[in-house]
Amino acid sequence: MSGTLYGVGLGPGDPELLTMKAHRLISSAKVIAYPTLAGGNSFARAIAADVIPETAREIIMDIPMTTAREPAQAAYDKGAEKITRELEKGNDVIALCEGDPFFYGSFMYLFARLSDQFKTEIVPGVTSMTACAAAQGLPLAARNEVLTVIPGPLEEKTMAARVDQADSLIIMKVGRHLPKIRKILDAAGLSNRAAYIERATLPNEVRLPLTSAPETAPYFSMILVTKGADAWL
Repeated sequence: MSGTLYGVGLGPGDPELLTMKAHRLISSAKVIAYPTLAGGNSFARAIAADVIPETAREIIMDIPMTTAREPAQAAYDKGAEKITRELEKGNDVIALCEGDPFFYGSFMYLFARLSDQFKTEIVPGVTSMTACAAAQGLPLAARNEVLTVIPGPLEEKTMAARVDQADSLIIMKVGRHLPKIRKILDAAGLSNRAAYIERATLPNEVRLPLTSAPETAPYFSMILVTKGADAWL
């Protein structure tokens, strides 16, 4: 019989935010798989490092740092082939994913390639947006408010329209898009209601009002805006 593919959410970075199920699966894993960026260290593996058995075989998917889709797709193709060989042998494979597998998670690319061939189980993880809200002590939405999640790379005009329509909003993947985001929030009169956070839950976490945020931001940064911040009082 074929093995089972597990997409395991690891949370935003703090190993203590691993769920009990994630901890159990990883600690008993014979085969794990995870992405790295351009030959660098894997953030996903770093989160789970203390839980991974020394005997576990590791499948590494090296994802090129490029905006072109084809190189990354090729890397996931290769990873899926290696995972397939393990599953066909009857071995379960634990695929590590930062945050939650189905919330901007890398696991969804493996899911698309393998879930119609093999038994697949998703283990949800704490999302970066809820971790950021908790770190900021900032409730995201109350009553009938609509929460909007916006990816930083979104085109400026489209992002501005989304910001205008939202009650509360989260802007993810800030990174090099910070100047554009500042411009949009300034124009909407929301900069003073925006909170900036980077590397949430990690020892080097940074939390600031957006107006005091640095000029450049890492990829793992986020902006939270609550237009009706008093609605939950």
